[in-house]
Amino acid sequence: MAKAARDSGWDAALTTRISNLKKDILRENIKIFQLKKFKRRIQSPLKELNSLLELLTIYRKFRPDIVHHVAFKPVIYGTIAARLTGVDSIVNAFAGLGFLFTSENKNMVFFQRVTLLLLKFLFKSKKVRLILQNTDDLHLMLSHDVVRKDQLVLIPGSGVDTQSFKPCPEPLGLPVVLLPSRMLWDKGVKEFVQAANLLNFDDRIARFVLVGAPDQENPASISTDLIKKWESDGVIEWWGYRSDMSEVYAKSHIVCLPSYREGLPKVLLEAASTGRPIITTNTQGCKDAVCQGVNGFLVPVRDAEALVDALRTLLSDPELRSSMGMRGRELVMKEFSQEKIVRKTMELYNSLVNEI
Repeated sequence: MAKAARDSGWDAALTTRISNLKKDILRENIKIFQLKKFKRRIQSPLKELNSLLELLTIYRKFRPDIVHHVAFKPVIYGTIAARLTGVDSIVNAFAGLGFLFTSENKNMVFFQRVTLLLLKFLFKSKKVRLILQNTDDLHLMLSHDVVRKDQLVLIPGSGVDTQSFKPCPEPLGLPVVLLPSRMLWDKGVKEFVQAANLLNFDDRIARFVLVGAPDQENPASISTDLIKKWESDGVIEWWGYRSDMSEVYAKSHIVCLPSYREGLPKVLLEAASTGRPIITTNTQGCKDAVCQGVNGFLVPVRDAEALVDALRTLLSDPELRSSMGMRGRELVMKEFSQEKIVRKTMELYNSLVNEI
């Protein structure tokens, strides 16, 4: 999005934590304001105040005409900072409603209500827009009167680079079932491991591969020791964090994400763009990436046996995998290409800054 804004003549900057990509971003002639105090997890009150002050300092220095915040904590802190520094045009985006809305802990209901009330307060300004990735999240926000209908914008995902994620033939050998994700319980990792155990109980009919790293800042993170135990027991393979995802998909036969809730999973769209059939859950966000029986299968949340049935169907039928993969590619090209998503977002930027 920053590159698209730059190409449209905007002075674009990114405010984020930077790991090893700083040179790549600077090479694109995009400014960076590196966050040093801001953390995704909740810290002490003093540290949280310092996080907000850090954003305030950046906004005062850059003086943006429009800000675009992504995910819960940046949305909340960023909107406060924007209001305090006189930024009128604010775009807030939720890729998904996350752990707060997937947790089964009854105590989380209180925090859900408090969060919704806070968002309602922050979104009062008429020049605030909220981007959501699926209709379920959109209806949730409307049902709780968090925002007005005219403030909501439905943009399905962040787009797929269809040139990088091209269709490729299946590899030879034992079929590979891939779960690409952060290693979190609410991504359905438990059900994936259970399915692997059930399907390979008598004879090994497939390789089950986890790709991704634990996320220590997320309360649903799975420990590295447990993942390594599953691997040493021969249940799964763990390829860890990978940045070369197009090559990873090319080594797979089926991509599986039995998540409990999503915005619109980019990994499923990338997999479909690569021509891989998908198995995911019939829940918010996930079901938007799959047409049942066309480019994959939808199964109930937290249902390892239904996951096994869907996997068995695809593992036994290479022709079905191939036809579903082709349909998935067509779907991505039609609805989810990076170009389409970028164009919709830039139209939103322009409409906001031109609004009187």
